[in-house]
Amino acid sequence: MIDFRYHLVSIVAIFLALTVGIVLGSTVLEPTFFKSAEEMTASLRQANEKYLTQISELRTREEGGDSLVTSHLPDLVRGQLAGERVVLVEAPGASAALRDPVEKLVTSAGAAYTGRISLTEKFIEGEQASVVDGLATNLAPAGVTFPDGASPYDKAAAMLAGAIVTNDRAQAGRANPAAAGVLEAFQAGDFLTLNGNPEQRATMAIVLAPAQPYEGEDADRQTNALVSVAAGLDSGALGTVLAGTVTASANGGVIGALHDTGGVASAVSTVDTVDFAAGRIVVVYALREQLAGRSGAYGVGSGATAFEPTVTAPSQTPTPAASRG
Repeated sequence: MIDFRYHLVSIVAIFLALTVGIVLGSTVLEPTFFKSAEEMTASLRQANEKYLTQISELRTREEGGDSLVTSHLPDLVRGQLAGERVVLVEAPGASAALRDPVEKLVTSAGAAYTGRISLTEKFIEGEQASVVDGLATNLAPAGVTFPDGASPYDKAAAMLAGAIVTNDRAQAGRANPAAAGVLEAFQAGDFLTLNGNPEQRATMAIVLAPAQPYEGEDADRQTNALVSVAAGLDSGALGTVLAGTVTASANGGVIGALHDTGGVASAVSTVDTVDFAAGRIVVVYALREQLAGRSGAYGVGSGATAFEPTVTAPSQTPTPAASRG
């Protein structure tokens, strides 16, 4: 049996070893440790300063390039959308700072800007989905039915599209008698706000994506609601572009979600650089490409296939949206 003396000797040995370790650490290891830490800190500080300088230089270069493109923007888009009418649809959470640049862009390209529809947070709230469904169903003209499995937002998008866009140039600039009261009903329900005269139907639409992806357990449904809006507008117009920043093309973003849909992605064009002058020009080029019956994913995000489309003269006879791809 191990006696008390053995325990005592063991405890003394442990404390003695700790004491020796502390002494050695403070006299032998400490200078080496601090020297290594100081060298690492100096190296990290030097690298950080280098990266900060590079970032500053890149930012200055980017601002210079953006300023140059902005000053020549009217020349770069002049006549690209001559004779067309364009409406802007804002998603909840879209950047208000992009409104005026987009409006100026459209008019510089020779199109008429009909106005803006701003969807509210209420439009995409989960508890309001059944209300949106009922409203769209009640507003549908007699004899009009929705496809089996259509979501509340598929139905709402179809009704809104009928009120603000057309693929018949002869009907452009006129209100749709079959959609009378649609915008007023959605506005009365606090699902959207109006600016300008969007009821004077446009031939093309720009959907402005949220500045940041939606969050929370309802985020996917809210994001898909906006994909439905873009798809509905495209089906009723000569072309639609979903525009946003690179965050919209990232995981959880609206552009990223649209890229995953297959059929919608082959019809609706996307641009994820609308916060840059060059990107806003790409929006115009993407709209013009739609007139030729083509679509694409443009920008710098993971889903983009090119920065800009190859612009060709638009066809004289509009191609139905369903044939794009």
